[in-house]
Amino acid sequence: MCLFEGRKLSFLFCLAASVTVYSVIYLWTKTQIEPKLINSPSCRPFATECKAFLPGTEEGVEWHRQDCQVERFIVNNQLQCSNLTKDLHFITRPLSREEEDYPLAFIMTIHKEFELFVRVLRAIYMPQNVYCIHVDAKAPPEYQDAVRKIVGCFKNAFLSTQSESVTYGGFSRLQADVNCMKDLVGSSIGWRKVVNLCGQDFPISSNLELVQYMKSKNWRDRNMTPGVKQPGYMRYRTEFQHREITGSRVALKGWGMKKSLPPHNLQIYFGTAYYALTRAFVDFVLKSNISHDLLEWSKDTYSPDEHYWVTLNHIKEAPGSYIDGEWEGNVRAIKWSDQVGTVHDGCKGHYVRDICIFGVGDLPWIINQNQMFANKFDKTYPEALDCLEQWHRNKVLNQATVPIEPSWLLATQKNSSSRSFNSSAGA
Repeated sequence: MCLFEGRKLSFLFCLAASVTVYSVIYLWTKTQIEPKLINSPSCRPFATECKAFLPGTEEGVEWHRQDCQVERFIVNNQLQCSNLTKDLHFITRPLSREEEDYPLAFIMTIHKEFELFVRVLRAIYMPQNVYCIHVDAKAPPEYQDAVRKIVGCFKNAFLSTQSESVTYGGFSRLQADVNCMKDLVGSSIGWRKVVNLCGQDFPISSNLELVQYMKSKNWRDRNMTPGVKQPGYMRYRTEFQHREITGSRVALKGWGMKKSLPPHNLQIYFGTAYYALTRAFVDFVLKSNISHDLLEWSKDTYSPDEHYWVTLNHIKEAPGSYIDGEWEGNVRAIKWSDQVGTVHDGCKGHYVRDICIFGVGDLPWIINQNQMFANKFDKTYPEALDCLEQWHRNKVLNQATVPIEPSWLLATQKNSSSRSFNSSAGA
């Protein structure tokens, strides 16, 4: 009997020890796979300056962000497609008949800051639209894999079939857009106009406002490519041959080698690299000899995306052309360093290549601009994007004509009704 009791106690001791060891191993493993995100930057509260742009910020009422899942996806890459749209608060139904009947196409060229990409995609995403994502070929493999995984969860989003190694100011940047256009014309979605974005843009207008703007009297059948005849101080870009040093910069070729004159006696224009183009114009870009010859001629120019689209949009052969157009078209809110005191009151963040990286103090100016998108944002001033993102989502949901799904909310208000976000978008 004593021998039996001794063996029983030994067995129980071994069992307890085994359970303890396995429990420790399980908890340690779980900790590695699902890291605590209490101090994650995605979970930070809204900045004090943000209160002016959010409804219901009277004393005693606070907004609580629900947006920690973006960081979780980055950290452990464990989200499944079946849960992704809910966990990341993507809108899953068209919010109005008007938007459903006028699908848009978007081209996004990205190379860094995965979380920013996800937040921009979430802000512009609607299930009736279509999205072509161009990932820089020289982006780290883990970045490309993360983008591929999240894009693969949406039937109406895809990666460009041909990826360029993009150089700032180089032909590769223009080619990336053309690559996506080739893919978009094969989409089964009958998109009406295409808009291009970079990874540091963020929308000011809602999707409904974009649709209404595209359908307005001035733009219904026109392309939007703000720009003017090439100024004299910009002619060096297209009069001399340049070469692209992959992944680095664009430099003059030799000691200032002159280029041939533009094909088809084209007048070269200078403007923004951003646009809103009709589908017929995209077909023209991909099929016309004029556009093909200009594209080939542009390969050794500097920053050709700033002359290519606007030049083609000023010839009568192009569908939707705007021959008399200049800087019309509200495509971007940008604070250029040389426009302080005239267009804006200075950058509250900091300048990079003479463009303001927005801080929280820039939000009043951004929101008051009647533009489609704002450029640029990065992780230096995360509070600025937090605030603008919430302001934008409030506006989007306020304009909806369908019932709001709880998962579409990026934040909730303590001690407020479930529809409190609908009180005032601050638009």
